[in-house]
Amino acid sequence: MDWGMKNRLSRIINPKTGHTVMLAVDHGYFQGPTSGLERPGEVITPLLPWADAVMLTRGVLRNTIDASIPNPVVLRVSGGTSILKDDLSNEDITTSMRDAVRLNAAAVALSIFVGSPNEKQTLVNLAKLVDEGEEYGMPVLAVTAVGREMVRDARYLGLASRIAAELGASIVKTYYCENFGKVVEGCPVPIVIAGGKKIPEPEALKLAYNAIQEGAVGVDMGRNIFQSEDPVAMIQAVRSIVQEDYTPDEALELFNSLKGKRGQP
Repeated sequence: MDWGMKNRLSRIINPKTGHTVMLAVDHGYFQGPTSGLERPGEVITPLLPWADAVMLTRGVLRNTIDASIPNPVVLRVSGGTSILKDDLSNEDITTSMRDAVRLNAAAVALSIFVGSPNEKQTLVNLAKLVDEGEEYGMPVLAVTAVGREMVRDARYLGLASRIAAELGASIVKTYYCENFGKVVEGCPVPIVIAGGKKIPEPEALKLAYNAIQEGAVGVDMGRNIFQSEDPVAMIQAVRSIVQEDYTPDEALELFNSLKGKRGQP
């Protein structure tokens, strides 16, 4: 791994803690104006002081985010389908590596769909993107998904995560599950967990805590932050778990103490 790639990864995963809080706000690339992200710039900007990295598309980055932000960007570069289609796995690469470099991305991200009708296409997309990334010193984050007939358990998520690493991904994003430690054990690159659909704040904090305890390097959380009753308080609570070793109860107490107040970085 060359210096440029190591440098980019060190901006995403804090070298002092080995952990990261990524803010996932790329949902609009297939969902359109997602609830809570209708005005992305207004939602994202107040959360940035507590995010180690922000994952979004080039359109939202260019049009709604101030260019002076210090946060490293993980750029979503795959797409091509929408929620109107039954099969979301029919994705392709939609953003060039040159544009990612032009936007000063710290990493690029795409989805793979193991067990889906388009499994091969998405895995080849990953392999090609890794090849391009090697030329530019750009890490690739693989977002794992599994076919609809496959449950999100350690067997299938472990399979998808290991395949992503084998094809050259520098980071893998997957879901937390029972026996999550086995997924981490079988994946030789860092894993961050997805927050998934909105759940109550205590449950989301416990999810983050359990994932870190079982070996994840961090979270890439979106809806459980920006759809929270107080997104600014929630991202601080999540950060307290990931970067400051708070327990879920301590983090919930922090959330409740900050709720309704505008936090300060």
